[in-house]
Amino acid sequence: MKLLPQIQVEGGAEWLARTATQCLIDEARLSPKPGLVDSRGNGAHHDLTLALMERSAHSLTPTFQALAQQSWQRPADIALRQTVGRLGREGEQQMMAATSGVNTHRGAIWALGLLVSAVAMQGGSATAQAVAQTAAGLAKLPDDAAPKVFSKGLRATHRYRVPGAREEAQQAFPHVMQRALPQLRLSRLNGSSETHARLDALMAIMTSLTDTCVLSRAGMEGLDAMQDGARAVLSAGGCATPAGQLALAALDRQMLALNASPGGAADLLAATLFLDRIEMPNSKH
Repeated sequence: MKLLPQIQVEGGAEWLARTATQCLIDEARLSPKPGLVDSRGNGAHHDLTLALMERSAHSLTPTFQALAQQSWQRPADIALRQTVGRLGREGEQQMMAATSGVNTHRGAIWALGLLVSAVAMQGGSATAQAVAQTAAGLAKLPDDAAPKVFSKGLRATHRYRVPGAREEAQQAFPHVMQRALPQLRLSRLNGSSETHARLDALMAIMTSLTDTCVLSRAGMEGLDAMQDGARAVLSAGGCATPAGQLALAALDRQMLALNASPGGAADLLAATLFLDRIEMPNSKH
């Protein structure tokens, strides 16, 4: 499969890094997102702002570029898995330095880092499906150097006995491949604006994701509210319809009242936008 024209012209690793960064910024700016930082404000967060999210995204460009360079046309093996893990942890440190210690994008480093590496492993050109499968193969390999401390998300997966970000990647990103990406493209086909199509894709993720960010902050009550609310938006016709917009506003109020923020869903939306761009690099989206 020959390289995509843009990737050929601009150098694969640089293009992938810029694209991944832009997808994080596009996700952060997308509005109105329930409980999340967006162009309107800070959502359910006291320590996050849109400017901080954008600064964090830019701080990760070198990490994404290093991941792409190190993974270029390499097979999935323990050595590569350990390299990817090390670069991801170094990226976390750069992010924390840029944000004065606020965890803005830890989950996104994991998801997008794996996907950037997977595209590079394919030589810069592959279908979204092939990229997701390649990323899953990498995610299943052990990384002995990974820290043994439990993140909030990992604690939530154990407490509630639900899958988290690790399982999502190991299963080839089912919420991206089976829900968000098809919904994004269906909404576009149906004439929705790009903003509404992206919001619909976020809702599609939120209908069934066990979002550990929500679980950490609001328990099962918050998770049920998120899933039910997202279903209500889509069954009302999506974010392009007046009824869908009312349902979205109701979900936003509920998330804020519960102090819940679906950060896991936001990370997967950024991953969705990235895979969409990989398959259609020259589209206007």
